[in-house]
Amino acid sequence: MRGEGDQETATGGGWPTAWLDTLRGLLDRPLASYYLLLSSIGLLVFIGLVMVFSVTSIDNYATTGSPFTSIAKQILSGVVGLIAFWVCQRLPVRTFRAVAAPLLIGAFVLMGFVDLMGWLAARRTPPGAEVTAIRLGPIWVEDLWLHVGGLQLQPAELAKIALVVWGADLLVRKGRSILAWRQLLMPLLPVTVGLLVLVGYNDLGSMICMVVLFTGLLWAAGARLPVFGWLGGFALAGIVALILFPAGKDYRLDRIKVFFDPSIDPDAEKGRYQYLRGLWAVANGGWFGVGLGEGHLKWGRLPNAHNDFIFAIVAEELGVVGCLVILLLFGMLTYTGLRIARRVEDPFRRLVAASITIWFVGQAIINIGGVVGLMPITGLPLPFISDGGSALVVALGAAGMLTSAARAEPDCARAMHARPPRKWVRLLWAPLPPLPRARADDDGEAPSTRATGRPTTLSGPTRGRST
Repeated sequence: MRGEGDQETATGGGWPTAWLDTLRGLLDRPLASYYLLLSSIGLLVFIGLVMVFSVTSIDNYATTGSPFTSIAKQILSGVVGLIAFWVCQRLPVRTFRAVAAPLLIGAFVLMGFVDLMGWLAARRTPPGAEVTAIRLGPIWVEDLWLHVGGLQLQPAELAKIALVVWGADLLVRKGRSILAWRQLLMPLLPVTVGLLVLVGYNDLGSMICMVVLFTGLLWAAGARLPVFGWLGGFALAGIVALILFPAGKDYRLDRIKVFFDPSIDPDAEKGRYQYLRGLWAVANGGWFGVGLGEGHLKWGRLPNAHNDFIFAIVAEELGVVGCLVILLLFGMLTYTGLRIARRVEDPFRRLVAASITIWFVGQAIINIGGVVGLMPITGLPLPFISDGGSALVVALGAAGMLTSAARAEPDCARAMHARPPRKWVRLLWAPLPPLPRARADDDGEAPSTRATGRPTTLSGPTRGRST
């Protein structure tokens, strides 16, 4: 008869090993990245809608008589975002590369217009008075927002996706020559710095997020280590300058002071109130929270509870468990995005997948870090969860590009072509992805898809356009 040790050996080392083998088998399936991406993004959007309704319903009822005002707008933005997701998932690579330059020019024009209108409005306003927006017919600018009639846009969100697409296209065109400083200086760095300055003048948080995004883009392209050192130094100098010098931006310095010394005078420093209220919400939630919809701080006691500080309400109402679920979903999104960037063959898709993933996780870390007191408050929304139409639409559009890259993984593409879905499914959802190039070695794996520990974006042909 077999002993217990023999039985354990026969079954693969017990239940932990069996569980890991099962998980490994699931992750090895051809469509694993695709389904992991859809599930993580879908759950984040669903949690976001639930929390936006929980946070805004009371204030909406008090001001408009209906608790559904904000959630209706967020659902509408979600529907538009799903359309953007659907379109971006269907478009071929050559289309994204063709619109990269026009998209970047549009971001420059919109950001320049927002900054100019805000500066002119501040110049004509007497000291101490509330800034009144300058109206050009149905067009006016309010803080970070551009209003065109009833349409409200945040150009900084468009700038993020423009930098992703244009930067990836330019780096793919340059190929291995980006290892030379001259190729980085013309025109990549000057154009990027100009866009960052325009964004950072009014929205320092978005600018920091774009710095993180751009760093991820260069990392995925294989830039040398000294580049990141110089980039970090210039970025730090620019952030300090934008904190100290722009007139009317004193709140930026206040947030830094609060981060280093939360005991400063609360009457003089408005940032302290929001900082401490956010920490109180996290502490009050405990392990399981006070209950969904039962939080107290959303009753006008926490500024921007529906947007920048929605994670504090999650902590109060859903507790540590709810926070861990959100962190787990962002972790799964990070793993899946980097897995896609490592596996996909096309260099443009690889760069886009890596930069979008680092954008999402970087913005989430900055937002959550500010709420729990690990970083200064920056005013960035939590991706897919915070209230905000422009942010949700752009994030879902970027997620559509990431999903398109997931479908283009060699194993996934072969599996879809081997058992193609019905024509009406392809018409309503997405066409078949392009088949990968012929396998180049006995292991059945193309050289550009070998696991090397980091994306090998520019190891293969980079000139020309890919479909």
